[in-house]
Amino acid sequence: MKNRPKSLKPIIQLLHFGYHQAMSCIFPVAIFGTLALSSAIEVPFIYRYDAILIILLTVQYLMYRTGLETLDEIKVICVFHVIGLLLEIYKIRMGSWAYPEPGITKFLGVPLYSGFMYASVASFMCQIWRRLKMDMTGWPGLIPAGLLGGAIYLNFFTHHFIPDFRWWLTALVVVVFWRTRIIYRVRTVTYRMPLTLAFFIV
Repeated sequence: MKNRPKSLKPIIQLLHFGYHQAMSCIFPVAIFGTLALSSAIEVPFIYRYDAILIILLTVQYLMYRTGLETLDEIKVICVFHVIGLLLEIYKIRMGSWAYPEPGITKFLGVPLYSGFMYASVASFMCQIWRRLKMDMTGWPGLIPAGLLGGAIYLNFFTHHFIPDFRWWLTALVVVVFWRTRIIYRVRTVTYRMPLTLAFFIV
């Protein structure tokens, strides 16, 4: 009986880890849940794209008011929303996909809610960083990380005209961040994980 609490510790740690992961996924789940439900259930008196935007704005407001997200995290989400919207506009112009349904809240053929799909990644990253008190060691430096990040974004635009280098860039992510470790804390225990492994898990 004396050994039982120690044997349960890994399970308790895993449950705490899973809880924080799940809480950090609230906004992404809200987005894709709303997309799924709104495609199966007709929303009366309002266009579907507009309804999705209203629902997601409401979720963001409630998350902020209840303390699930901080003001700084909201600012990061807004930046990612704008970036995502610009990327969507480009992809629409290149014919990669389309948003054929009508909507009042569409800008250059792109519904404004679409930026939240990108912002949901920022929401998860901000929350899990705060919840697990994350830190990092072995950062390769601003120049290698910046050049690689810039190349990844550039490939997003240029692969329509020249060969797609995404798999080469993925390999470079592993090389550049090979020594980088994520430090995270679950209750009173500190863990380490290779950043490249964290990328693949996410």
